[in-house]
Amino acid sequence: MTPRWLWLLLAVCGTWCRADSPPADSLNRGRILYLANCSMCHQVTGRGVPGTYPPLAGSDFLKDHRSESIRALLEGLNREITVNGQKYRGQMPAVVLNDTQVADVMNFVLNSWNNPGGVVTPEEVKQLRSRSAFPTFEALSAANAYKPLPPAPEGFQLRELVRLTEFATRLTGDGRSDRIYVLGQGGSVSRLDLNLRKLTPLFSAADYPDLASGDVGTLGFTLGPDQHLWITMNQRVEGGPLVSNVVSIYRTSAHSTNRDPIAPRLWFRTSYPYGIGPYNHGISEIRFGPDGLLYVSSGSRTDGGERGTDPNLGTMGETELTAALWRLDPKSSQPTIEVIARGIRNAYSFNWDRAGRLFTVSNGPDAHAGEEMDVILPPEPGQPPRHHGFPYQLGLRPAAEKWYPHTPDAPAGLSFVQPVANLGPDGWAGTKPGSTFDPHSSPAGLVWLGDEFPEWARQSFVVGRFGNLIKTDGAADAGFDLLLVRPQARPDGTWEATVKTLLAPLARPLDVYQSGPGKLLVLEYTRPTNFKDQVGWLPGRILELSVRPSTK
Repeated sequence: MTPRWLWLLLAVCGTWCRADSPPADSLNRGRILYLANCSMCHQVTGRGVPGTYPPLAGSDFLKDHRSESIRALLEGLNREITVNGQKYRGQMPAVVLNDTQVADVMNFVLNSWNNPGGVVTPEEVKQLRSRSAFPTFEALSAANAYKPLPPAPEGFQLRELVRLTEFATRLTGDGRSDRIYVLGQGGSVSRLDLNLRKLTPLFSAADYPDLASGDVGTLGFTLGPDQHLWITMNQRVEGGPLVSNVVSIYRTSAHSTNRDPIAPRLWFRTSYPYGIGPYNHGISEIRFGPDGLLYVSSGSRTDGGERGTDPNLGTMGETELTAALWRLDPKSSQPTIEVIARGIRNAYSFNWDRAGRLFTVSNGPDAHAGEEMDVILPPEPGQPPRHHGFPYQLGLRPAAEKWYPHTPDAPAGLSFVQPVANLGPDGWAGTKPGSTFDPHSSPAGLVWLGDEFPEWARQSFVVGRFGNLIKTDGAADAGFDLLLVRPQARPDGTWEATVKTLLAPLARPLDVYQSGPGKLLVLEYTRPTNFKDQVGWLPGRILELSVRPSTK
């Protein structure tokens, strides 16, 4: 017979063993939830952004402030904290996860990246939630409900088409039919039927062959003249002397019985050292130009040209392939990259105006430089591409007035193309003209409005602004809107634009797509319409902004 004290010891030991080692399924679920909800700021590696987003890797704050770390997920965090000796004054929104999901995320974080380990239970989370600003999961969910639609601008009407069940990054179609395609951030593709207002899945991340192992992000998406989908993909791949960003372009290779493009196949692949800290922007927007060639935006791997200190990530600053705009021949079986513009930090979107001129909109650095709209002139044969400043010159500030102490000196004799100057009245809160949009407002989505739109709006670009993830001291939230941008050339060859608010507030609009004459689709990434309310992330919806019948 086993003594009673031994049964007690075994029971206590069993409790300790469970507490020391979270179940494998909790760790796996936590990793997936972390990538979807936390990695945008704290990064896939948990290293955060120095001075902006605190590290979770090797974090003394997690070790010493366990309960507060959990409560940060439940109600957000809005105070100065010190992590590993560095102060952080940023704001973290609550994350919309239930008690089990919060426990899973915390288990993954606590047991990764040289953190102290341990286990968090749903019961512990429930107790902490009851004393938080949102005492129940239902209260937090209510704070993240879809917001009422804003008033439509004059001559337009606005309606909600569909609510998303996963985060999406792009919209595309042929601009004529009611078939619209939606790209999920992990590579899934669905068809949106405008008449039925229904999403039908077409293929998932598991259907991409030849994927290297590593975390996947898909940011570019277009339907080509061949009625096939072209998709850009970025993968963090470890195992070599340097961590790599493997960039790929996939093209669908078949059509379903419903005429939908399916079966993605690898068309192009290259790689370069993965970005420093969180600044691996990778390749994003992909579009066919008026010349029939394929254009691709390749973002920077640094914030502002810093060389970095992690030898596994490379310490070379930018590479020949990054902070640039590419052009490729879609008919080639072995395409080569032609760089047509340099010094473009991160053009999440680009498009052409009626005259066939190419414009990009780019995200700026953590320094409070403005976001840019740039006019791209591809180089003449035998000439180098024009340089738009990054990382040497940002906005309208001369290169000699550096934004960072580490800003590299510009090569001798290199001249820069100025961004489009913002004359107002909107889009730039500082002294006008600005260049071109408020700092950290994150322009994303770019559509040219032709004659099928009201006269006051036509011959302009619509620019979506995702909204700030960094708070500028004393400034209001920036972005969460659509802007109407009307550019015009100056006599000296530089450009300026009048900028007016078209639609606000919106829940982090990440893409804008013209689905037909007088019709725009707006992809809301999530649900909050500002940053200050400190509420979290749930998948958003797709809206339709269209011209009212008989409106010209």
